[in-house]
Amino acid sequence: MSVNIKEANLEAITHSIAFMEKDENCDKELLKKLKEERDKLLKELNVSI
Repeated sequence: MSVNIKEANLEAITHSIAFMEKDENCDKELLKKLKEERDKLLKELNVSI
């Protein structure tokens, strides 16, 4: 369960990335942008990857 809005967004983005990576016909540019946003949120939350 998410504690704040950033964690909720991180969770949603992570689920979206996982779903898109399973789909061979996904929008590669959108996937790239989601991964960049996920990395940004991880950095803001001080979570190392």
